[in-house]
Parts: sequence; C-alpha cells; structure tokens
Amino acid sequence: MKARKWILAKHFEGVPKDSDLELVEEELPSLKDGEVLFEAEYLSVDPYMRPYSRALSPGSVMYGEQLARVIESKNEKYALGAHYLVRAGWRDRIVIDPDTPGGALGVSSVHSAIDTGSHPASLNIGILGMPGISAYIGLIKICDPKPGETVYVNSAAGIVGSVVGQIAKIKGCKVIGSAGTDEKCKWLTTELGFDYAFNYKTRDLNEALKESAPNGVDCFFDNVGDSLSTAIIVQHMNKYGRISCCGAISQYNDTTPPTGQLLYSPFVFKELKMQGFLFPSYAKHHQAMLVDLRKWVIEGKLKYHEDVVEGFENMREAFYGMLSGKYTGKVVVKATQATKLPAAL
Repeated sequence: MKARKWILAKHFEGVPKDSDLELVEEELPSLKDGEVLFEAEYLSVDPYMRPYSRALSPGSVMYGEQLARVIESKNEKYALGAHYLVRAGWRDRIVIDPDTPGGALGVSSVHSAIDTGSHPASLNIGILGMPGISAYIGLIKICDPKPGETVYVNSAAGIVGSVVGQIAKIKGCKVIGSAGTDEKCKWLTTELGFDYAFNYKTRDLNEALKESAPNGVDCFFDNVGDSLSTAIIVQHMNKYGRISCCGAISQYNDTTPPTGQLLYSPFVFKELKMQGFLFPSYAKHHQAMLVDLRKWVIEGKLKYHEDVVEGFENMREAFYGMLSGKYTGKVVVKATQATKLPAAL
C-alpha cells in the first residue's frame, strides 16, 4: 500500500518557505504479527513544531500527532475501525507495533482516543488534547489563579490562549486577552466570555492594560515571548504575580539570539514567579485534566472554534498559515483519503 509523508527538506531559516517541506510517497511494508496499519483522519499543526524541527535531520518526517483509525491489524488489541491518537508525524498512513516501547519511529506512541460525544472527534487533537492540556497545566498548575484575580493571556485567539481564558473565567477570574485582529478580539469577548480583548497591532499595550486592568495583573500566560511580554512583567504585574511561559512564537523565525531588558529588579521587588513547562513533564496528570476539560466542554463552559483545512496535501499550507496567525482557535488538517473497511464493520 502507498502512503505519503511530509519531510523536512532543509532546516527553516527565518520565515518558512515552501521549499523547506516536501511531500513524498513511500511503499508500506506488509504487516507482521503485532503490527497495526493506521490511517490518519485528522492531523494537528502546532507552533511547537517550528522550534522542535531543529532537532530533525534533513529528510526526516515532520513531528506531529494525528487522530487515526485502524484499517488493518495483526494485533488483537487493536480492532478495525477503532480510533487512536498516534504520534506518527506528518504521515497519512503508517505501520507500527503499538506495544513496542518507542515503536518503529523511536518517538512514536499510541493512545486511545476519548469519546467526544456529539462534538467533533477532532477535539482529541485540540481542546481535548495536547493544546487544551497545555492550557490547563500553565494556568492551573503554574499560575494557580484565585477568584477575583486578573489573568492576562496573549495570542488569546489561538487554541491554547482561548482555553486559558475560559478556564480562568470558570475559576472566577477577570480575563484580558490580546489578539492580532479586531474580529478575533470580538470573538473572545462575545463568544468566549473574556472581560476585555484588544488588538495588539493597533492598540498601545500600556494604555489597553491601564484601561482594562487598572489594579494590575496577577497571572500572565505568555505564548509569545516578545518585547510586549517584557513590558507586561516590568510595568503591570502585581506583587506575588505568576507568569506561565508556554511558548515564544515571536522568536521562532529569528536567525540571531534575541536580546531584551533585564528583569531581575521587578522579579525581586514584586516577588514574582515565572516558570516554563513542557507537556510530557505532566504526563501523570493528563487523564485527570482531561476529565475536567471534557466535563466543561459537555457543559458548554468551554467553547471552541476549529478551522479545518481539507486534504493531507495541504499540511504545509495549514502549518505556515497557523504560524502567521491566519486562523482562529485550532487549525486541523482533515485527511480526505479514506480506506473502505469490510462491510461487517
């Protein structure tokens, strides 16, 4: 059987170019005992893929997770038609032994998908997957917001930022967000319940925060890591404030190391706490977090928006668009190729 994969043709330098990623075809091997053939239904594109790609050798398959179904199996634990989360990279089909530690890819893993009820199954790689759990980790585990406190999140119209703001509202906080268009800001306030949202491209940060948070910011969830992030820490954080560092998307295309203002003084005199985190470090808590996230989605307390890009061949377009802020909420790629299973299933 033929399969397709996206490979890193050469390392990104500055803004990614079409020539950096290449779609190639491969012939899949016949299944051996214990192996399973997975076919992607939905694939995720996320900001972390940009910096993580530096660890790949040219010719390697791009990192990534997908919601896939079993279309052939020589492993009795994996029934035809069953859905799983598979860290197989940007592939539309793959043959692996899910029970072998590390699997055929060295970094692959397979997990059962969760039942999303009447909601799209693709939420497994969005609000009910790594992005939603990352929001939970950074806000609840690191910032630990208290009712009545003020929470600010940048890149708030992305999947992680939008979940952060909504969880903060569930916890009884005042929530402020920033995004790159007026339309995104309107979505944050009218649909997701943010108390205030401003367009960082057209509004002065200090004026916007003096207006929306006159008493300062208690928790700052940072997805961007730019000079505006520094200004928030220096000028707007309250004493004992907490800063969660989830990403630094403003720096991913930099070709020289960033420089900026030293932050030692505000950290000392405001007694601030700032912590970064990585998703795998909290693996033992993931299932408990998913229980909360799923409950909030079913109750309507957590809302979501998915921009669905049709076609595995458009992975590159979706990835570059996500990095440039083209989409709102979570962008997923729907693999339009589907293998027909036996009628009995």
